[in-house]
Amino acid sequence: MPQTVRINLALQGGGAHGAFTWGVLDRLLEEDWIEIAGISGTSAGALNGAALKSGWVASGREGARESLQALWGEVSGLRDLRIPAWIEQFFPDPFFVARAIEFSPAFAFADTLSRAVSPYAYGPFYQNPLERVVGHFDYGRVCAEGQGPELHICATRVRDGKVQVFTGDAINTDVILASACLPTLFQAVEIEQTDGSTEAYWDGGYTGNPALFPLFDPALPDDIVIININPLERREVPRSAQDIQNRINEISFNSSLLRELRAIDFVQRLIARGKVEEGSMKNARIHMIADDALMNDLSVATKLVPLASVIGQLHDAGAAATDRFLDAHGADLGRRQSLSLREMFA
Repeated sequence: MPQTVRINLALQGGGAHGAFTWGVLDRLLEEDWIEIAGISGTSAGALNGAALKSGWVASGREGARESLQALWGEVSGLRDLRIPAWIEQFFPDPFFVARAIEFSPAFAFADTLSRAVSPYAYGPFYQNPLERVVGHFDYGRVCAEGQGPELHICATRVRDGKVQVFTGDAINTDVILASACLPTLFQAVEIEQTDGSTEAYWDGGYTGNPALFPLFDPALPDDIVIININPLERREVPRSAQDIQNRINEISFNSSLLRELRAIDFVQRLIARGKVEEGSMKNARIHMIADDALMNDLSVATKLVPLASVIGQLHDAGAAATDRFLDAHGADLGRRQSLSLREMFA
């Protein structure tokens, strides 16, 4: 058995596409030689991180896997914006499912409504569908100090547009809902501060998807494995209204991650050239697990509509991508970086 390697996980947000991350985590948890020391998660990544931590504290690796499975079983049962089940039967391929949803009258109506009507217009009828899912977490376990991975959750402060990272006993239902709060769909989540004031929050993806800097703590390992679910590259220029909106969504939700990766690349080059004293700055080793080919076939529609068939396929794709990563780069963990930042920013 390989020597135990400690890693951090950076879990992106992306709605129902977070089921891909579930598959990645499910597969990583099968490897006893991999120890997950820290997690930074945003939106769906926050849900995945909280489920993993809660299950881990309860009963280790198997508990974490069971907790993640239970989470996505609940998510796939959400009815908001749900498209009739016949679409899943007649269009089993994710590409056709995505297109069927996009051009369905139900999705078109809901999409138009979200652009024209504020979520505050619903008054007493407003409800966040994620609340019942997130409310089932055992926060005594999610917030446990010194047990399981160190968990960080990102949200965006509406007032000043800055990222705020919650950790430890600051994490609760409202924090996770804030991290996943798309402002065109959900009312801002208001959270009381330590001084008694209240701050409103939107989705953390705008400012940290996910934030990497919480993982720079010297007590955490140098290896950061990013689970990327928003494709970094699309070869074709989007031309339809839906494709344009989808690409805008992807670019905006990748921008904060790319800025942090560029900063890491800069620090790595300074250290390599001897411009920075060894140990004075974190020399992070970056890895990435992704499946851009699959994500290019999907769209914002399959992020918003949690179809059970697509969630299952995303899970399996995440597990398969992890197999490929471990085959190609498992030996790199704890030793050297496997993601070429120089090529990424060339």
